[in-house]
Amino acid sequence: MTSEAFDCIVIGGGHAGAEAAWAASRLGAKTALVTISRETIAKMSCNPAIGGLAKGQIVREIDALGGLMGEAIDATGIQFRMLNRSKGPAVQSPRAQADKYEYKDWIRARLESVQGLSIVEGMAAEVLVENGTVCGVLLADGRKLSAAAVILTTGTFLRGILHCGDQQWPGGRLDEPASNELSDCLRRLGLTVGRLKTGTPARLAGDTIDYVRLERQDGDQPPVPFSFITDRIDRAQVPCWITYTNPQIHQLLRDNLYRAPLYSGQIQSIGPRYCPSIETKITRFSDKERHQVFLEPEDRAGTTIYCNGISTSVPKDVQEEMIRLMAGTENARIVHYAYAIEYDYCPATQLKINLETRGINGLFLAGQINGTSGYEEAAGQGLLAGINAVRKLKRQEPLVLGRDQAYLGVMIDDLLTREIDEPYRMFTSRAEYRLSLRSDNADQRLTPIGRQIGLVDERRWRRFEAKREMKERLRAWMKSTRTAGLSVWQRLQRPDDLTAGDWRTHPEVAAMELTDEAIEAVLIEARYEGYLGRQSRQIEDFRHLENIRLPEKLDYATVPHLRFEAKEKLSAHRPHNLGQAGRIGGITPADLMVLQIHLRKWYEQRMGEIHGESTK
Repeated sequence: MTSEAFDCIVIGGGHAGAEAAWAASRLGAKTALVTISRETIAKMSCNPAIGGLAKGQIVREIDALGGLMGEAIDATGIQFRMLNRSKGPAVQSPRAQADKYEYKDWIRARLESVQGLSIVEGMAAEVLVENGTVCGVLLADGRKLSAAAVILTTGTFLRGILHCGDQQWPGGRLDEPASNELSDCLRRLGLTVGRLKTGTPARLAGDTIDYVRLERQDGDQPPVPFSFITDRIDRAQVPCWITYTNPQIHQLLRDNLYRAPLYSGQIQSIGPRYCPSIETKITRFSDKERHQVFLEPEDRAGTTIYCNGISTSVPKDVQEEMIRLMAGTENARIVHYAYAIEYDYCPATQLKINLETRGINGLFLAGQINGTSGYEEAAGQGLLAGINAVRKLKRQEPLVLGRDQAYLGVMIDDLLTREIDEPYRMFTSRAEYRLSLRSDNADQRLTPIGRQIGLVDERRWRRFEAKREMKERLRAWMKSTRTAGLSVWQRLQRPDDLTAGDWRTHPEVAAMELTDEAIEAVLIEARYEGYLGRQSRQIEDFRHLENIRLPEKLDYATVPHLRFEAKEKLSAHRPHNLGQAGRIGGITPADLMVLQIHLRKWYEQRMGEIHGESTK
């Protein structure tokens, strides 16, 4: 059978795959997106929501670079909330419930509109490699696709096994087959493969719930968009609802722990610590008499309801009794039962800084295959993998975002330097420079980069420049306008002085015809100028070590005076720079000093060799 030729092949149509295919094709690569069904592209197989604490920042960064997720949720969201409004801007994060059917349809339609992108329905069985370099993909039905770059975004499909009580069956997610051949292929190619676990709660029929007995949770008015190019969201929002577990439910679960795969020994893998199952919660927090459960509509009509907070893998009869004992759901019908899923992943310490595997030239990994959890983390990796695959094809330097530039940079750096023993989830606490990495300034940080690499289109760029001009005008006015001996800029830094609202309504500010987005950005800059200045100085110190590159082929075993443990760790992780080396567990400041001395001599020797060759 003849092979169809592409520049780049993306395997998997989840959130990572959608962003990877979008980026690669938009940057000019002839791209194939291989997925079991085009109908399941960007399917929300777990929570029908986008964003959340720190995850909202990631979505804003994806959007600022020219990705899809922010626009998609603005177009299909059914409830929008800004989390942590009562706290500082560094930890405020947007979150939205989605109509999960509209969301995947929107993403698919956008992908189908891209010139140079082909959606290929089928299951990938093997990554084809010749002389250590990717050359294509073999599908299960015998078709061959050739390409010089392949991006694996396999989600939970690699040797996936679903668990519900003592029942277990192979699958990538509910009613979809597992990908066993591809998992075996990765092992044959020499990649280290581990095992992780995640889970999902039951879904209930919306018309069988007694909403009168529940606490109502409404969205923000007005809703704040995710995308920097969305003017406003005018659609009516729908409420979510809150209920609670109770001592009866907790006792029911305790009585049946021996039937829960997590406790019976049926499941051996480690699940996400920060999104535990309900049986783990009642065991770990045995003193708590109740746990909050959010009942979240999965579509605008509320046809099905996602039970956020009671993820579980206990048997069906226990799930039914648990739902019957919970206020508001006593008569609810379960549309599909909760389950846990175990799946293969490849520890990301096997990757280069561009998400390409070190052992196989042209093979990139993104999403849950790297040990992460969440749509947002997956989408961010997919976008960067798509960008870097094309940049490799064009022989360009990879796009590398630092910890000081983006949450995406923090995530990639964490994955490359930390041993993952549970699904990785992003938190604001992971970012040392979170005051500078706010959700409101993601465009300021990343849109110029997106423009430079070719992913930001003219429409987005014009909007970005207009906002920048508005901010400059307002900033100049605040610094030049004085009242009571102080400039407006200075007064905003005094918490006991006039509130921000007073300046928003000032006649001269109103006459400037500024957007709320531009005004808020400048107000934050003014209020936190002192803190931001200190953080900028910290970032400069941080960049000193980040700018000291480590040669990709440096033989750490030959570095004199370097401890044996450090040689092992550095050889395994192959850090990109000295700063990244220092974040690897077990590497000490003394090790970094030894490396710096060795690097100085190494570079002097190399320059001497080059100079000697040039004079021959």
